[in-house]
Amino acid sequence: MRNKSVLLVAITSVLASLICIVGLGITLFDYFDTPSKPIKKEVVNTEPKKDKDRVQIVALGDSLTRGTGDLEGKGYVGYLVTQLEEKTERKLALSNLGIKGLRSEQLVKQVKQEEIKRQVENADILLITIGGNDLFRGGEGLADMSSGSLQPIESAYTQNLQAIFTELRSVNKEAEIFFIGLYNPFIDLENAAETSKVVRAWNYNSAEISAGFPNTVFVPTFDLFQLNVNDYLFSDKFHPNTEGYQLIAERVASLITL
Repeated sequence: MRNKSVLLVAITSVLASLICIVGLGITLFDYFDTPSKPIKKEVVNTEPKKDKDRVQIVALGDSLTRGTGDLEGKGYVGYLVTQLEEKTERKLALSNLGIKGLRSEQLVKQVKQEEIKRQVENADILLITIGGNDLFRGGEGLADMSSGSLQPIESAYTQNLQAIFTELRSVNKEAEIFFIGLYNPFIDLENAAETSKVVRAWNYNSAEISAGFPNTVFVPTFDLFQLNVNDYLFSDKFHPNTEGYQLIAERVASLITL
């Protein structure tokens, strides 16, 4: 009887040992087999996401961008935003960086400033007015509008415009750029034919340069002021008045799809 008990204990011990060995084997197999299995890694996108419901507009340029001559102080940029708000439910954010009296060589320097580059980088729409101060030089340019005297000035302007677009596109390749062309505020003076010819030539060159960059649109304004220029000019006979700015805003708004 005692022998049977010893035998039963021995058999039980052997079975228990076998169970432990099998369990240990399974555990070790799972442990050492894990590295051979592909490990799924969760990729976290650290890139800042643009708010699809928000449109960032950045305006650059001279006194036309600043809105000089508009009694409301909005200028074409302000009226444009108002018109765009009527076309979309998206939130519009505006940064107006216009500087009165700015010339093209100064805008070249401005767009290279770190803070300006930061704002340009985040922009969905870029608006630009430049060139009027280069051409008319505060009225001094009217004294001699011959092509010979203007040639070096126009050459410098076109180089500056090329540099401006190049810098903007190096910072932001996707934003839509709208470059506002020149009108002739002196179209009712004696040398109207000569000044208009010069303005059209500058606009043509500006349009050609604009066409060399993606998503860049030249916006003509010459025709808006051509027939009734005095109806749309401020008392200084150079800058647009409220109605003139609204005309420009309507022209630009018609080209923007949100």
